[in-house]
Amino acid sequence: MEQKVRIQDDLFEAVNGEWLATAVIPDDKPLTGGFALLDEGVEKLMMSEFDAWAKGEKEPALPEIKEAVKLYRKVLDEKRRNEEGIAPVLPTLEKILSIKNVADLNALLYDLLLEDAPLPFNCGVTDDMADATKHCFVLLGPSIILPDTTYYAEDNPAGPQLLQIYASMASQALAFTPLSEEEQKKFVEDTLAFDALVAKSVKSQVEWADYVNNHNPMPLDEVQKLLAPVDFKGVLKQIYKDNAPETIIVYDPRAIKEFSLYFNEANLGLFLHWCYVKTLLSATGALSLPLKEIGTIYRRALTGVAKNPTLEKQAYRVASGMFAEPIGVYYGRTYFGEEAKQDAIAMVKQIIETYKGRIRKNRFLKEATKEKAILKLSTMAIKMGYPDAIDPFYATLKVDEGDSYFQALQKLEKQCTLHSLEKLSKPVDHNEWGMPGHMVNACYNPSANDITFPAAILQKPFYSLSQSKEENLGGIGAVIGHEISHAFDNNGAHFDELGNLANWWTDEDFKAFDDLTKGMIEQWDGIPFHGGKVNGTLVVSENIADNGGMGVTLEIMHTLEHPNFQAYFKNWAKVWCRKAKEEYIQLLLASDVHSPAELRANIQPRNFPEWYEAFSVTEKDGMYIPEEKRISIW
Repeated sequence: MEQKVRIQDDLFEAVNGEWLATAVIPDDKPLTGGFALLDEGVEKLMMSEFDAWAKGEKEPALPEIKEAVKLYRKVLDEKRRNEEGIAPVLPTLEKILSIKNVADLNALLYDLLLEDAPLPFNCGVTDDMADATKHCFVLLGPSIILPDTTYYAEDNPAGPQLLQIYASMASQALAFTPLSEEEQKKFVEDTLAFDALVAKSVKSQVEWADYVNNHNPMPLDEVQKLLAPVDFKGVLKQIYKDNAPETIIVYDPRAIKEFSLYFNEANLGLFLHWCYVKTLLSATGALSLPLKEIGTIYRRALTGVAKNPTLEKQAYRVASGMFAEPIGVYYGRTYFGEEAKQDAIAMVKQIIETYKGRIRKNRFLKEATKEKAILKLSTMAIKMGYPDAIDPFYATLKVDEGDSYFQALQKLEKQCTLHSLEKLSKPVDHNEWGMPGHMVNACYNPSANDITFPAAILQKPFYSLSQSKEENLGGIGAVIGHEISHAFDNNGAHFDELGNLANWWTDEDFKAFDDLTKGMIEQWDGIPFHGGKVNGTLVVSENIADNGGMGVTLEIMHTLEHPNFQAYFKNWAKVWCRKAKEEYIQLLLASDVHSPAELRANIQPRNFPEWYEAFSVTEKDGMYIPEEKRISIW
């Protein structure tokens, strides 16, 4: 393929084209390649483990996994699920139908919250941005059906088409309920009507991407006035008795301030029908297999997936999701070597030290700001592979053999909800991991100032002891640099070394950084892609991180003896290799904070002189941009 497509014109295609020409996307997935292939490998490996555990051929190494296996068996119990049909969820649906007025709703609000029924607001407990040692209670508006508020615009034809598919799915599921045909039709109409009201008030994905703006403290009494006639204070009192929080962090102020526009006494019926339909659809996955199939119609249309995964895959995903940390620890202990762990940690430390050097040489920061940035790097915690210990909470999760799959899952989810809510009065435990060891991903947590690299991502092409140093730097090295750079992206830059929202910049320095951020937005904004365009504002934080990750690892490349920059850039492109369904590409383009993988592979290299030198790229080549338009922030 390098003969057909010149690497100087299209790095992604030149490196991955031969594979792309023959790659087949699995019928039950929206994409393949890169991350997805590694994920498939981990899934296949762990499914064989679950199969052996479930058949009694192998004893689970951890007590928590025994409970996961019980849940796994329940998903596989096709006979019982089909015999029970819709029956397990009917008590919850009947509870919703029993509500005749707002007073009835208020009386049941606590139960509905614990049962994860859709409410006219969403809420929960998380780390406090203002004080990383504490938890806070957060509030936001309800979820919408479509992926983003932009889908509701009159000039977006995808919105009505997707809503029609959703309505068809809802109608098919409602046919299993005791409702009359006339009632079923009315419930679907009201669900769409309530959703349309909510969509006018909630944040767009672009607004959510600027997550620093989620921190909006508001007195509880003020929140209660806005949420009236819903008794929000009453629910908090049921949860926390006399220790209800006096301050609520409102993540979506517009949605809460406009609460009465989508929820009031007059449209209670719309809400209840919306609640009924969404409760049913969210439950389908744990009911009979025909209902399970119906409940995935909309998601499959949205992502272009032809069919659902096998029942064995579904069982594995449910069990490994509910018991994520124990499964991740088992995977890490069993399949991730200590030598690889220590080598990866050494690479992280080298990248952090190199980052400090780049900060010292930075030309737009004053010394005082540089020292603060270096302090943040010096205190950054590293989580590599998997946790040393399993959270004791997992030992409390039990699966009753007599329960149906739906009942077992509902009890487990209720216990998880209570556990999360109870954290409000407890200090934040920064030893907790945001990702399990068997997940192919990585992350930076601004509230903890830590970076996490699960064991599952530490495989080829990202990382291997058998790969060259250059390949590892272009793979996991750039990913490590990417996560570190999130500490200094347009969101992370607002947090200090302790994880608190704090302004550690001079006004002049932050303006210079903000100007570079705007330059990054402009470099990406409007790039044509599969009939759409990249939204530079939506993806800016991830692009800043990619840019920083490449910059710091290219600097390390210069310290190697006879560095092979071509190998670096080729493996960078290999990491972002993917082939995806068109529907899924459109979904990500509209709602994902990450740029399309093809563009991640091709755009960032153009910002660095090493790219031009490695492949003798000139202004005549497709992978060229003028020097004055190149951006390197960190």
